[in-house]
Amino acid sequence: MTRIALYCPNKPLLHPRPSGDLTIARSLHHFFSKSGYDCREIVRFRARWFWHKRDGWLQAARSVAEAIRNAAAFRPAAWITYHSYYKSPDVVGPIISRLLRIPYFLLEPMYATKWRKTPPTRTGFYLNRIALKKARSVFLNNMDDLEALSRLLPAERLIYVSPGIFPEEFQKDEICGKNIRKLMGIPSLLPLVMTAAMFRPGVKYDSLCFLLRSLSRLRDERGGFRLLLVGDGPMRTDLEKMARLCLPGRTVFAGAVPRSEMFSYYSAADIFAFPGIRESIGMVYLEAQACGLPVVALNVRGAARMVETGRTGLLVPAEDSGQAMAEALGRLMSDPDLRRELAENGREYIVEKRNLWKNYQVIARECERWIS
Repeated sequence: MTRIALYCPNKPLLHPRPSGDLTIARSLHHFFSKSGYDCREIVRFRARWFWHKRDGWLQAARSVAEAIRNAAAFRPAAWITYHSYYKSPDVVGPIISRLLRIPYFLLEPMYATKWRKTPPTRTGFYLNRIALKKARSVFLNNMDDLEALSRLLPAERLIYVSPGIFPEEFQKDEICGKNIRKLMGIPSLLPLVMTAAMFRPGVKYDSLCFLLRSLSRLRDERGGFRLLLVGDGPMRTDLEKMARLCLPGRTVFAGAVPRSEMFSYYSAADIFAFPGIRESIGMVYLEAQACGLPVVALNVRGAARMVETGRTGLLVPAEDSGQAMAEALGRLMSDPDLRRELAENGREYIVEKRNLWKNYQVIARECERWIS
């Protein structure tokens, strides 16, 4: 059995705070573990801004020593680091892979020369640059990073891997959906729009506010609908206040839901909506489509990469004030045939194009090519 050492400098696999990055890291581990490899997280040092901490360099040195011990016992044939960038550069993988004389790979690194210009980010920039230069192959799930990385690395070392999910984890379940509606007090025939995000300051909060304002344009002209908000965080009180103002009596807050249970909530809804302001990937779009939900979002980078507009969802202009999103949501609420068509296309899209069992084969083949 081929042994793969995995390291996640931004968020270790057992990090308690959910995020898209953590989901991708766990998906990578899951793929290799279920595909006949012995894949282990070799060290759990979180490198995020470590050089700014009082004993950060000491922690880094201890982590390298720990990784040496663990790798010597494990004897991996290859090393994969997920998500090295200027905030969380990989200072472990380049050292260990060189000592063991094994190929070193990077998945979803980031690189931008602007970070070398300011003192707080300069150290992280150069540490990340070292890791990139040492990598045998670099796997990208975001083509927006290609141009910057092409200035540092030759084209043959840059490989695109389409982001995705494991389709079997997100399938529509009518019974579970009905149970969620009953639990949340949502009538079975009432159109239900669902959104999901961390309720934290910044673009997540901004997107949720944008959605509430957009739906408020429909509250007086529609026969009735509900908005189900899945998630939690420090901005929950503010969102609840805004919901009472924009959509009085039409919002239901479900709280935080484990990813393993999200399919039940998607199954309860008719439409998934999340504007996705400055969203880079947006895993929720893929999850929703896998569960048969048409998606409504702004036509911005993240959503445009994950939704086929007009086929699996409706993307509205990025400069929208809220009116176009309201019209798209209203159109789907009143047209069940269109919802069904987009839903069927969405499920097919996930299985054929966003299926990690297929997409991660690119990584596995490249690793095997360099393993001696």
